[in-house]
Order: sequence, then structure tokens, then C-alpha cells
Amino acid sequence: MTGQRIYLDHAATTRVLPEARVAVDDAMAQWANPSSPHADGRAARAMLERARSDVADALGWPHDVIFTSGASEALAIAGARATVRGRWHGATEHEAVPAAMGELSRVLPVTDNGLIDLAALGTALAEGPALVAIQQVNNETGVLQPLDEIADRVRAAGSLLLADCAQGAGKLRLPDADFIAVSAHKLGGPPGVGALLVKDLGTLAAMGGQERGYRRGTHNLPGIAGFAAALTTRAFADAMPRIVELRRQLEAALSTTIIASDTPRSPAIGAYAVEGVTSAALLVQLDLAGFAVSAGSACSSGSMKRSHVLTAMGVPPDVADSTIRISFGPSTTEGEVDAVAAAVRCIAKRARAA
Repeated sequence: MTGQRIYLDHAATTRVLPEARVAVDDAMAQWANPSSPHADGRAARAMLERARSDVADALGWPHDVIFTSGASEALAIAGARATVRGRWHGATEHEAVPAAMGELSRVLPVTDNGLIDLAALGTALAEGPALVAIQQVNNETGVLQPLDEIADRVRAAGSLLLADCAQGAGKLRLPDADFIAVSAHKLGGPPGVGALLVKDLGTLAAMGGQERGYRRGTHNLPGIAGFAAALTTRAFADAMPRIVELRRQLEAALSTTIIASDTPRSPAIGAYAVEGVTSAALLVQLDLAGFAVSAGSACSSGSMKRSHVLTAMGVPPDVADSTIRISFGPSTTEGEVDAVAAAVRCIAKRARAA
């Protein structure tokens, strides 16, 4: 047992940064509906627009920002209302993506390294203009899609690219996509807020309501203020060089299978299979030892069903069923990495002996 719990599940959610907490509290103290015409509402509107500008600046996004309740709603807005007829999505997308794209959306296969099959993409694009949803960083394996190359192909075909950047925003450079979904709680902001970044509002059908007619509902101004504050700290962006070294340290210390080890991956996420131990058993033993890790997406790990991501990559069932995800944040230390590596080695040793 460790003396203190060690949190290594930052891809599921990361702790709210102190600066974000202060911003949320300040916005609650000054709360009024930003859509109200009176002086209090106008002051709230000014705070909202400052936050919008801060989010755009921090992400290096010179186009429109539509605030949402999170990445899932951002995906749903683009998936339902992008002004092209067809729909395609990658086989390893977060489960929110096919739900957002609708039942008629067709699946783009990936190769065994988790990357989109570019030949299949070319065939799909030849069928006519479509919205193509491909994530920047896979939430289970950390695999980085070549979105710059994909964006060029999509644009040349007269189609639109929707990039789920929930795992990359605030950490990596954003791609040149038509729509980008981001979530505050993945980068140190509060839960329940995110944004859809839109290059050209003319490619998105309006629905009335708030956010220039592209979203209904009262603004979550405290959450939006916390979101902007978290991004402005650059906590993840500045920590990424150190996180690269932490994952290298972990993988050098583990005697386990590394999923997609030869593929470009976000340094903040690693997926590891421990031979002879199921994911469920690994999670229980590590939790009892004081470590918070996960198996696949936080949205589905509670069910412990086999990962659709690993299945799409052709990972053998016995390997897929023994895979866990370890993910890093700005607060992760070398000592924590050494501790979890030792714990995984101990579990693996017991499994071999048994």
C-alpha cells in the first residue's frame, strides 16, 4: 500500500487548477445572465466575451468559438448541423462521435497501428462532400492521427473535417480543421463546459437561441470563466516536455506490452497490457494499492466491455482484455511514475507465478 493515493487518470479528467477555481468563484460572485439587457447582464456579457477571446488566443484559433457544455455537445452540434450531406467517422473515435454523427454515418477503418486507412479515406471522399470526424489524439491509446495530411485531403475533396481535440487542446497544436471539439475538464478547467471551434459559420446550420444562434440555453458563465483561466495558465502546454520524459521513464521500467508503441502518440497517454491479468483485476489491485488508472475510455470503463478501439486495431482479445491506460498531468512526478511501475511489475510477477 502507498501512503498517499496517486492519480494517473488525467485523460478521464484532471484536477481543476487553482486559477480556474478562483475564476469560477469570481464569476459566481458577479453572476447575471449575459443575455439580459440591463447593466448587470451587460457586465456578464463583457466577462463572457473576454473569456471567449482568452480561449481563442490560448488555443491559437483565429475563428469563431461557440461555448458548449463539453466536447460531446460540441460534437453533436457539428455532427447534426454541418452543411454537407455525407457523414464518415474513424473506427477508433470516442463513442460520443458516432452518436453525434447519426445512424447513417459510415466507418473509416484504421490500420493495426491505429491510424486512419488513408486509402479507405480516399475512397470515401470520392463519394461526395461529407463531414469527416477524426480525432486528434485517441483517448485510450494516445495515438496521434496525421490530421494535417488528412485535412488537406478532406478539403481538396470539398468535404469538412471535424476533429475531436478533447485530449489535445491546451497540450498540443490544434489542427487546421473546419470544426474542433474541446472540453475544459481535460485541461484543468471545471466540468460541464467546452467549446466548438468553427472556421466558417456558413458551414454550420443555425438553430436559434444563444451563441449567435448556434446553441440554446443560458450560458454557464462561471464554467466558461474557469475554462478560459485554465487555458491561460498553460499548465499542460508548459508541462508537456516533462511529461514526455515521464512516459519514457514509465515505459522503460515496465516489462509489458505497449499498445501502438511504434506509432506517434501523445505523451500524456499510454496503454499497457499485462499478460495473464485482466484489466478488471489490474484496476482493482492498483486501486487497492493507491493508484487511480483506468481501462479505456472513462465513459465505458465501468462496464469493462472489450475496447472497440483495440478491436478496430486488430489487437488480440487476450491482449485487449488485459490493457490499462495510464495518463499524465502537470502534477505527475517521477516518484509517482516509479511507484506505479513497481506496482505493475509486482502484479505481473504474481500472475506469472500463479
